[in-house]
Amino acid sequence: IWKVMTESTPITNLIKLSGGSFLMGNELDAYPADGEGPVREIVLSPFSISSTAVTNAEFEAFVTATNYVTTAEQSEDSEPPWSFVFAGLLPDDFPSTRGVLGAEWWRQVEGADWLHPEGPGSELKPGCSRWNHPVVHISWFDAKAFADWTGCRLPTEAEWEFAARGDLNQKRFPWGNESRPDGDFMCNIFTGSFPDNNNAEDGWIGTCPVDAFYANNFGLYNCSGNVWEWCNDWFSARHESDSPIRDPKGPSMGLDRIVKGGSYLCHDSYCNRYRLGARMGLLPDSSLGHQGFRIAR
Repeated sequence: IWKVMTESTPITNLIKLSGGSFLMGNELDAYPADGEGPVREIVLSPFSISSTAVTNAEFEAFVTATNYVTTAEQSEDSEPPWSFVFAGLLPDDFPSTRGVLGAEWWRQVEGADWLHPEGPGSELKPGCSRWNHPVVHISWFDAKAFADWTGCRLPTEAEWEFAARGDLNQKRFPWGNESRPDGDFMCNIFTGSFPDNNNAEDGWIGTCPVDAFYANNFGLYNCSGNVWEWCNDWFSARHESDSPIRDPKGPSMGLDRIVKGGSYLCHDSYCNRYRLGARMGLLPDSSLGHQGFRIAR
């Protein structure tokens, strides 16, 4: 367990893993363009990874200590700063905003950022009920800056997936193959009819605490659902052909960085990327209300 590096550094729990061999990727229920397959043998050296995603409280300590300004808080071309917010989290009387063509549930909200996750009027206060929720509206650059500050780094995609699987080789989820064993919800996803009606049957609308639900066999929480988590790798749908592949770090360059784990907006009718083998590429300066991260060393 790694504790406080300096007086101002937040406490972040790292779980030490011995590494070893596992089968990475997925060939069932896969999105071909995402490059989930082929399933390939990976061998990892020992590493550590945080048991939870970074919280609002931990990120606030970082901002206080460094005066860091996130991507979502920066103005561009004289336009006020903004980020994407899920429409279902905005009040009914919220002013009209621009949406994303084909994904109109994403709304461009001026003033939305990590401290104001739904824009003006949604400021988080120390000790509030969401203080232990994952920080969101985080770009890859923001996640890397936090990791550097703590003396850590972002996990590689292989490290993330190895840790998230928790020694359940080639299972779909951190707990097994069934999305709801015995009818129980095991993670925070969208329940109801996407995108118009979230009935909160799993207990949550939007994010949940980083330690909600059960930990996996390695002690990691919320590796499926809640928030997408940045990895260090550049995205590619093609993979090395050597077998086994040792400590892969992904391509040396690219356009997108990899995110893993899905989010509170995943729904089987629309996007079942909360499976462990699922992956997506996003521009590193992307900022949305369901993007977070955890750190490694």
